[in-house]
Amino acid sequence: MKNQVLITGATGATGKNSIAKLIALNIPVRAMVHQIDERSNALAAQGVEVVVGDLSDFNSVSAALKGISAAYFVYPIQVPGLIEATAYFIQAALEQNVGHIVNMSQRTARRESPSHGAQNHWIAERLLDLSGIPVTHLRPTLFAEWLSYFSAEIKGNNRLLSPFGNASYAPVAGEDTGRVIAAVLANPDQFAGQTLELYGAEEMTQFQVAQILSEELGRKIDYIPMEIEPFGEMLKQYFTPYFVQHIDGVAQDFRSGISGGMNDNVEKITGQKPLTIRDYIQSHIQIF
Repeated sequence: MKNQVLITGATGATGKNSIAKLIALNIPVRAMVHQIDERSNALAAQGVEVVVGDLSDFNSVSAALKGISAAYFVYPIQVPGLIEATAYFIQAALEQNVGHIVNMSQRTARRESPSHGAQNHWIAERLLDLSGIPVTHLRPTLFAEWLSYFSAEIKGNNRLLSPFGNASYAPVAGEDTGRVIAAVLANPDQFAGQTLELYGAEEMTQFQVAQILSEELGRKIDYIPMEIEPFGEMLKQYFTPYFVQHIDGVAQDFRSGISGGMNDNVEKITGQKPLTIRDYIQSHIQIF
C-alpha cells in the first residue's frame, strides 16, 4: 500500500477534487475537516480517513500529521492567521517526519504585494523553504469559483460586478488545481523545490466572461466595472476586513497586469487540458 497523504481544506474546491483523484490513484488519504457533516461523511463513505482539526491549533495539526508521508497545506484567504498556521504546520511536520508539503499559495504572492494576504503567502513560502522539508508551491491565478461569489447578483440582477477593469487573466478551476495537487503528492520527488504557476484554458476579460454567461444562461448579463474602493465597501457586508483588503490589493495587481499570462502546467502535470470558464459555468449553471 502506498503511503498515506493528508489533505487539509478537504471539503473545499481544491481539497475535495484532489481527494477524488488520489482515490482514483489508489493512494490512501486522510482528510482534515473542521467538523463532521454531510460533506465529511461523503468523504468517509469513499474510504477516506476523516479527522477533525484546526490549522490554528498546533495539537490538532500534529495529530493530523502523525504517520503521514506527504501533505497538502491550504489556509483560507478570508481570515488572518496564515503565518502562525504555517509555523504550526512546519513544526508538526518536522516532528512527524513528513516527507513533502504541497503548499497552496497564489499568483499574486510577492514581497511588494499591496495585499496583506498575498504578501503573507509569500512569507509563508519562505518559511516553508527554510524548514528544510521538500516543498512544492502552487501559485494559481484567480479561481473560476470566484464567479460563485457573485452568483446571487448574476441570478437576481443579471450583472457581473468586478473591480478588475479591462484586465485579462486565465481563471483556473478548483477541479484542475485538485488534479495538480494529486499529481504532485503521487510523485513528490519530481516536483520538490518547484514553484508552479497555474492557469486556466484561456485569458479573458470580465466583459468576455459576462458574454459567455449571457450565451449559456440565455439572457443578457452585463459586466459592470467598479472602482476599487466602492467595490470594497460593497464586500464589507459579506466578508472580513482582511479579505476586503486582499481583494483591494488583487484588483490593483490585476489592473497593472500582474495577473496576466499563460502556461501549460496543468496539462503537462495532469495530462489533461484545463477547463474553460464556459465548462465551469455549464457545470454550475444552477447557481447562476
